[in-house]
Amino acid sequence: MKLKNSLRQLANELEGELYYDELWKTIYATDASVYREIPLAVSRPKSKQDLIRLIKFARENKTTLIPRTAGTSLAGQCTGDGIIVDVSRHFTDIINVDPESKTVTLQPGVIRDDLNRKLHRHGLFFGPNTSTSNRCMIGGMVGNNSSGTTSIKYGTTRDRIKSIKALLSDGSEVEFSDLSKIEFQKKLEVKGLEGDIYRKIQDILNSEVNREAIISNFPPMELHRRNTGYALDELLHTAVFEGGDRKLNICDIIAGSEGTLAFITEITLKLDILPPSEKAMIAVHFRSIDACMQAVVPAMKHSLFTCEMMDKIILDCTSDNLKYRENRFFIEDDPEAILMLELRAETQEVLEKKLEALMNTLRSSNLGYAFPVLYGDQIDLALDLRKAGLGLLGNMKGDHKAVACIEDTAVAIPVLADYIAEFTEIMKNYDQQAVYYAHAGAGEIHLRPILNLKKSDDVGLFRSITLDVAKLVKKYNGSLSGEHGDGRLRAEFIELMYGGKVYSLLKDIKFAFDPDNIFNKGKIVDAPAMDTSLRYVPDRKEPEIETIMDFSDAEGVLKLAEKCNGSGDCRKSVEAGGTMCPSYRATRDEKDTTRARANALREFLTNSDKENRFDHPELKEVLDLCISCKGCKSECPSNVDMAALKAEFQFQYYKSNKPSLRDRTFAGISNQNAMASKVPGLSRFVMQNKFTSRIAKRLLGVAVERELPAVGKTTLKKYYLANKKILEVQNPLKTVYLFNDEFTNYLDVEVGIDALRLLSRLSYQVQIIDHPESGRSYLSKGFLGEAKKLANENIRIFNPLINKETPLLGVEPSAILSFRDEYLRLADDKNSAEKLGENCFIIEEFLKQELAAGNILKDQFTTEAATIKIHGHCHQKALSNSARTFDILNIPENYKVTIIPSGCCGMAGSFGYEKEHYEISMRIGENSLFPAIRKSKEGTIISANGTSCRHQIKDGTGRIAQHPVSILYKALA
Repeated sequence: MKLKNSLRQLANELEGELYYDELWKTIYATDASVYREIPLAVSRPKSKQDLIRLIKFARENKTTLIPRTAGTSLAGQCTGDGIIVDVSRHFTDIINVDPESKTVTLQPGVIRDDLNRKLHRHGLFFGPNTSTSNRCMIGGMVGNNSSGTTSIKYGTTRDRIKSIKALLSDGSEVEFSDLSKIEFQKKLEVKGLEGDIYRKIQDILNSEVNREAIISNFPPMELHRRNTGYALDELLHTAVFEGGDRKLNICDIIAGSEGTLAFITEITLKLDILPPSEKAMIAVHFRSIDACMQAVVPAMKHSLFTCEMMDKIILDCTSDNLKYRENRFFIEDDPEAILMLELRAETQEVLEKKLEALMNTLRSSNLGYAFPVLYGDQIDLALDLRKAGLGLLGNMKGDHKAVACIEDTAVAIPVLADYIAEFTEIMKNYDQQAVYYAHAGAGEIHLRPILNLKKSDDVGLFRSITLDVAKLVKKYNGSLSGEHGDGRLRAEFIELMYGGKVYSLLKDIKFAFDPDNIFNKGKIVDAPAMDTSLRYVPDRKEPEIETIMDFSDAEGVLKLAEKCNGSGDCRKSVEAGGTMCPSYRATRDEKDTTRARANALREFLTNSDKENRFDHPELKEVLDLCISCKGCKSECPSNVDMAALKAEFQFQYYKSNKPSLRDRTFAGISNQNAMASKVPGLSRFVMQNKFTSRIAKRLLGVAVERELPAVGKTTLKKYYLANKKILEVQNPLKTVYLFNDEFTNYLDVEVGIDALRLLSRLSYQVQIIDHPESGRSYLSKGFLGEAKKLANENIRIFNPLINKETPLLGVEPSAILSFRDEYLRLADDKNSAEKLGENCFIIEEFLKQELAAGNILKDQFTTEAATIKIHGHCHQKALSNSARTFDILNIPENYKVTIIPSGCCGMAGSFGYEKEHYEISMRIGENSLFPAIRKSKEGTIISANGTSCRHQIKDGTGRIAQHPVSILYKALA
């Protein structure tokens, strides 16, 4: 109770936020590692003064501060039982860019890729490039001394640091930068903790015995990916201790220290000129891992920009991933490994000469069997495939996962093949097929055993494999930690790697900086055992949870949540593109990430003592801002389908908690619209009259700023029946069925009419039959019992009618795509559902197919010019492709069409209408969609195929967006 009162008092003193409730602590209990520790609290400081207060609190209460940015650490650096200090929310300023000196000064919460986008106009960039670069932050890169794909050209983060401002463990502020021998001597005279640090460094490195121990036990300096322990060797090999010109910089030891020595507030980085624009990559295919490793040595004799490797296991993962399937275009046959060798040059002529020389080397080695050459955007697609490897490994079905423990080893390139050969023997002895994922040109191989850490036998293997590989790395004088850090995963093996003498020096360094042990206790030195505080309790009986949805593709609802490995792709910024995760992009709160939701579901479903494991207000809170966009279904490398998880949660939660009037009304909105369509005039008056609509909004908790959707003057079904004769086609190319969804039938009738007319004019016979609604509104509100009945009925009706030659088309993506998504989880007859889903298409998909088949011709459309900007529906992006809309709107030869890189519009069905969600909804729209539309020239046609999207665009910009079929119908010649 005393500690809780102290936390309450601390929260009142901070400018930023401090959370110590169960939800926030649960969310921050894990990072991207296998560890789980419930923290004391979570802080998001706003200022340096906040950090000083936190340091003071930690000292007085004998707790520890765990610094965190994106939380993508693989070795448990961001886990602990103290206060998580998340600087990703407020410490995000780029303070100064100096093009002349080629430096940038910034705060630790700046995202690496965002930084480079800002630097591009200056012709500069920050070289180190991790697989998490679209969300990892510079502070974390400093903490881990990250390097990534470009290290063979641009070095590690340590190499790029000019200076660091930080707070020491007594709260004092220091700045570390280059020091000459004379300047270092002056630092020895400084009083207080800063002076103590310099004096201890001098004591350690002035000793001949200590210097010999460091030189003998540290990996050679030529191995630039050596990140085990503190970089004492970097300080030793300077003018201060060995003569020469190299200045001493404490930043060299801060880099890779994982927040254990000081709390960084400001970093100045050295930048590079942008690389040459002309680039090519040879993606060499191999029949064996050994052949791939042997090829690295001759390849590295060329001036490569990247030398990356991925193996068959990762490649096989990508074949089942919706987002990355198309990135496999360059893969020939079934390689065991691919080595990706990138070259750059200022001109195409020079590039081709470099390519020829490299190709001759590769072919003469007789190691590879295919040598496809990639250019331009093709390289980015290939590298994205490799980048996705880490997250895709988490997509392995079941409890066996590729586990990070020996994934960060680095050895010198000349011994790389021999090292791998011995490593392979170790794996064979453990009956393991390892995953090879590598920065091969830097001698670093991300090797991962496949283990089930829910079983104590495999936890034993987790330790013994790591121990055996650590001994092997020591034999080859390599580094157990290359760029992912020691954390609590590898820290206990540092003494083995360096010996007792050097390990004691590392402890001395830690004590000199942090005598009270308040900075990230238990990392690098004095670490707990690597097989404790794991994410799962070994041999625990895991709960079996019954659900109405079928989650057998993930072996159950709990394992679907567990598929999240914490890689944090859901934290990427708006500028990074894509959709995931709209609510996080609006709030910048970890709580609103897909990762946080998965973490919370895993925690509460596993540990709940309630009969209804879903009956927790914390789950309701964490899922509240999930707008079921389905971005995570395709963009999350692990395919964590949070929309399905939220729907199941709502359904189960309602068993113990009565749904609100608003939820029931929105879920059954089609029933209300059906009644309203019988008296459309009266209904439209009530919805559009200011007085009556305000009453309705207040009653239902709808935002007053919103305009309520009104039913059409007729329904699409009535129009179809009245015009059936007119719509008949003589000698049709095909017969198609149009799914008369509940939104088009009652609200967007004109869109449906345009679809009927367009298809008829293009010689397709359209059929509309009696069928129930799609169930989309029931799905979005978690009324899965009702949705299941509708799904089964639609499958029963359409299954005998729909096939490859007679497809089912829909104009509203969220409705028709239910047949390919939720219906597969809800259907009683899954085989029929799958068969039907294969022939259900958004109308743009069908038109694109017919265009490709030559059944639709450009001369059927106008030659007039028009400019069109497309906003794609989230479900289309996740389950189909916005390119299909782009393709069909380009049929008229003088139409200039572009896709707005807009992410989610923010409306998300009823979400944007709900008064408590209105502001977030509009903020999501303002991220990219609204500004893009406002910037478009007058006369530009805005295309949006989602009914919610069109309403959001009107409310947010005042512009009227049109459905693609309406645009195309008007374009008919």
